[in-house]
Amino acid sequence: MRKKIVVGNWKMNNTIAESVQLAQDVLAQLGEGFSGCEVGLSPTFLALQAVGTVIEGSSVQLVAQNCHYENDGAFTGEISVRMIKATGCSYVIIGHSERRQYFGETNSTVNLKVKKALNDGLKVIMCVGETLEEREAGVTGALVSSQVREGLDGIDDISSLVIAYEPVWAIGTGKTASAAQAEEVHDLIRTVVVKLYGEAVASELRIQYGGSVKPSNAAELFAMPNIDGGLIGGASLNAADFAAIVKAASEC
Repeated sequence: MRKKIVVGNWKMNNTIAESVQLAQDVLAQLGEGFSGCEVGLSPTFLALQAVGTVIEGSSVQLVAQNCHYENDGAFTGEISVRMIKATGCSYVIIGHSERRQYFGETNSTVNLKVKKALNDGLKVIMCVGETLEEREAGVTGALVSSQVREGLDGIDDISSLVIAYEPVWAIGTGKTASAAQAEEVHDLIRTVVVKLYGEAVASELRIQYGGSVKPSNAAELFAMPNIDGGLIGGASLNAADFAAIVKAASEC
């Protein structure tokens, strides 16, 4: 049975001091009650080391929000995989919808980053998902399938990979994705992975949901057969809400 995974993506929020406080609050809220779920926290690059110190000794994982596909060089403002690993990170998020929307991330650059991170020993959360315009145009299946295939092109081993499905159309738009709608795309993603890697590999792959998960809808979402946890944005900035979502995942 796949172990649920819930990661709090803090995005561009919190100073180092605020990140430390939030990490402390999350640990206090979680207590010992999350053994049935893998948990990760993803602060800004500046706060990675400080948050890593807070969670050291716990089973909470440290997660970076992005990486570059080169080791070093003239890439102002970028962070390499080896730098991320030096902070104690075990995971990196790649291809987040905001990276695609605002910073020109493509399936090709996602693929380069995924390859680099996996080859250098980082676990990867690879994000896929469609916008409102794409969903209304009826291209969700084709688009998400292509993001999965192109993102994983040339990668033989995905045992250290998680896929996160983010319906961009349901984040901050006033529209809500039902558990059934989310499950439909998760099932599609797993079907694509079956074709690429076979049934055995696909059955072990964890697929997170990243579409405005809250304490009020977490249990219903996580009860779906192909939803293996959540990549949590806004709700992860509140320790009590995040802990409630983790609890829901642990109990599913």
